[in-house]
Amino acid sequence: MSNKITYSIGELAKQFDITTRSIRFYEDEGLLSPARQGQHRIYTNKDRVRLKLVLRGKRLGFSLAETRRLFELYDADNSSIAQLEKVLELIEEKKVSLRQQMEDINVLLTELSGLEQRCQDELANIKPLAREV
Repeated sequence: MSNKITYSIGELAKQFDITTRSIRFYEDEGLLSPARQGQHRIYTNKDRVRLKLVLRGKRLGFSLAETRRLFELYDADNSSIAQLEKVLELIEEKKVSLRQQMEDINVLLTELSGLEQRCQDELANIKPLAREV
C-alpha cells in the first residue's frame, strides 16, 4: 500500500458506530472487498464510501440486494447513468410502498380509535351498574 488512506475494521466500526461483525457481514455479502495483510483487513476509502452508502441505503429501506445491484451498475459503468436511473426507479418504488404503508397505518389508527371509543362507552355503561350491586 502506498500513501493512500486506509482503515482497519475497528476504525470503520467506530466511525460508523456499528459492530465489526456487521462490517464482516457486508463483506460476506460482497458489498465490501478489503485487501488483506495476513489476518488483518485493510479497507480503502472506496470501502469506506461503500459502507457509508450501505448504511444510508439501509436507513432509507433499500435491501442489501438492491444496494449490491447499484454497486454492480456503478462498477460496470462509472459514468453513473445506469446507476442514477436505477436509483430513481428504486426511490419511486420505495415512495409507493411508503405511501401504501401510510394509508394502511391510517386505516388501522381509525379502526383502533373506533374500538377504543366502543370500549370506553361500554366501560362507562358497566361502571354505574357495578356500583349498584
